[in-house]
Amino acid sequence: MDRKINVAVIVGSLRKESVSRKAALALAKLAPEHLDLHIVEIGDLALYNEDVEAAGAPNSWMRFREEVRASDAVLFVTPEYNRSVPGALKNAIDVGSRPYGNSAFSGKPAAIMSLSPGALGAFGANHHLRQSLVFLDMPILQQPEAYVGGAFSLFDERGELTSEGTQAFFQQFIDAFASWIEATSKVDALA
Repeated sequence: MDRKINVAVIVGSLRKESVSRKAALALAKLAPEHLDLHIVEIGDLALYNEDVEAAGAPNSWMRFREEVRASDAVLFVTPEYNRSVPGALKNAIDVGSRPYGNSAFSGKPAAIMSLSPGALGAFGANHHLRQSLVFLDMPILQQPEAYVGGAFSLFDERGELTSEGTQAFFQQFIDAFASWIEATSKVDALA
């Protein structure tokens, strides 16, 4: 690999100690050396409003769009709220995909890991997010699917994974995503 692959990580939960954030940080630690995962914060993004866009996009929108555009790929790590994605994540997608025809997401390889305390592993959020990413023209990693149930018991007080089986699955997932990025990337330098 000639250079590091820049992966924007968008965490759907705004809580500093959320399990989604812990999972994102665990994936960053397990990532192959040629992947550089960094969290792109979404908590400061004002609600998307086309009138505000027309008057001049806020600095937070511009920052977010620039960080996503500068990335080679995007990893979404999210909880499920009411069988869908959290409002903050949906807003970040709206902000990044506008103005129309100038989406920061277009063509970037993507993967989704969803987490919940229940057994379904945020299946609903994962699939709702997939619908949006298809529209955004993002090739999405299909396998392994990452619906992580029982998420509150997966991390210790330091945010480290507590189960070797879970760590092995996270490793398999991030390795598959690295391969997916290389297979689908439009960046010549990655080949």
